[in-house]
Amino acid sequence: MAGALTDPTLAPVAFGRRAVPQLFGDLLQPETRTRLRALGSLCDLIHDPERIYQTANGGFLDQLVVLFKDEDSSVRTKTCELLHLLTSHSIGRQALLASCLLPPLSQLLDDSSSSCRRSVHCVLSRLALLPAGAAALLSLVPKLMLKLREHEEHEEEHEEEVLLLSTIGSCSRLDALPALASDGVSLLGRKLSHRSPNIRREAAGALMALSVCEDGRRQVCEEALLPVLVELLQDEDVEVQANAAGVIMYTGIITAGKQRCLDLNVIPVLLDLVSREKQEEEEERRRRKALVMYSLRALSSLAEAPAGRRLLLEQLPLLVRRSEAAEEDQDVRRAAQTAVRVVTWTP
Repeated sequence: MAGALTDPTLAPVAFGRRAVPQLFGDLLQPETRTRLRALGSLCDLIHDPERIYQTANGGFLDQLVVLFKDEDSSVRTKTCELLHLLTSHSIGRQALLASCLLPPLSQLLDDSSSSCRRSVHCVLSRLALLPAGAAALLSLVPKLMLKLREHEEHEEEHEEEVLLLSTIGSCSRLDALPALASDGVSLLGRKLSHRSPNIRREAAGALMALSVCEDGRRQVCEEALLPVLVELLQDEDVEVQANAAGVIMYTGIITAGKQRCLDLNVIPVLLDLVSREKQEEEEERRRRKALVMYSLRALSSLAEAPAGRRLLLEQLPLLVRRSEAAEEDQDVRRAAQTAVRVVTWTP
């Protein structure tokens, strides 16, 4: 063994490449304290990329299945924390996706321990950021939507709900149909007015993913969510604003969405968001880029309606300035040029 044991919560660690096999061997011991100490030491070691590679490619991961059913909730939680650390590296994410762990891991979404559930959500949320991870979790979306519905009765678990919404949003960006089929628009719409900006942000982001589909846009109109989204355009959180603008951008593509947006007088609000950008520091402008892009694209959609075009013709100089400024971000300039072409189009 290398060095003296100084922390009673950690197991003694063998030298070099013997460390990972030794600790995984300790996980098979009957004493709960031994398993917890081994998990603690593995969580420490796994910050080293070499240890991640050894763990991912050494055939050790499948041994964790039995720990998901451990009687001690601390063991279950620590096992999920280990997986979360493992997925911080691409090798670890690939190994987890290739393993047999995802089905038993998803069962822990119903665990009695809130700490364990939160750790599971951390793993799933990180995995879903990858296209392959989102694809692997698509079949889980109906269950995730059910968990989201249950959270309406347990509003104190904000961190868990944020992670849940993040996973749903990532999966829905790959394929919106599972969430749409699970009453996703209605459920997410109820989260838009939540007092937590993190929940508002993730809910609006997931709703934007659902709005890519025509069925999603139609449901946004039918559920009367546009008034709430227009209010969110003035939220204190820039990402909440951007995601709300994204939903409006997609919903404005269909006729019902255009008309509802015009009835809500959203054009002046969007123009204000676009014009405000010129008065900000460079760092803030980068943070607000998505908001400005979505706002310009929403204006382009609304300009396709005669009433929208009339309003925007009065503000054409603003859009022209954004489309011609040499110092302007290239993507923003192109979006502004598109808006100008739509506004000035004549048959």
